[in-house]
Amino acid sequence: MNQDAILKSLIADNLVSDPSGARGRLLREAAGLFRDKGYERTTVRDLAAAVGIQSGSLFHHFRTKEEILKAVMVETIRLNTALMQAAVEAADNNRDKLRALVRAELESINGQTGEAMAVLVFEWRSLSEAARVEVLELRDIYEAIWLDVLDGLREEKVLVADPFVVRRMLTGALSWTVTWYRPDGGLSLDDLTVQVLAMMGLTREG
Repeated sequence: MNQDAILKSLIADNLVSDPSGARGRLLREAAGLFRDKGYERTTVRDLAAAVGIQSGSLFHHFRTKEEILKAVMVETIRLNTALMQAAVEAADNNRDKLRALVRAELESINGQTGEAMAVLVFEWRSLSEAARVEVLELRDIYEAIWLDVLDGLREEKVLVADPFVVRRMLTGALSWTVTWYRPDGGLSLDDLTVQVLAMMGLTREG
């Protein structure tokens, strides 16, 4: 299933918003504002202006500004989890599954969901405790995909280090690419994926 088909399926199941709809456009603009200005400094007026509506109209879709923040996080996790799961299912072995996961996460960080992914990392503390619990439950599902593959590589003795530690290190390294990676810099995301695996000693031929 390709990315468009996965997105359509999630929209049909009311798990993510249609990017072309009013709610989807609001979440996209909110992600950009929260990333650039910060959640606390972004006002309801800022959000309304970004999508060209009156401030009061925002509350047709969300009761509070925090609900908008939570929706940005929840929907990006749901989408990227589905994309990663599909990538893993299309791979034949754990080595190729890891390659697929690295490539998918690099795309999520540096591609269309990059702003929302940054919000997920940097605005985590802005959520209420109840909202954090909901987001964490989804995040655990996302992380379980990674740990299943890394555990498999450890069992095959392809991976020496502890899978949990490896995942934490990869999370930091891949997330940080948003600060330096440039798609027009001569290094594609496929090339970058190869470099990440090479650093782990997991080349295609290895």
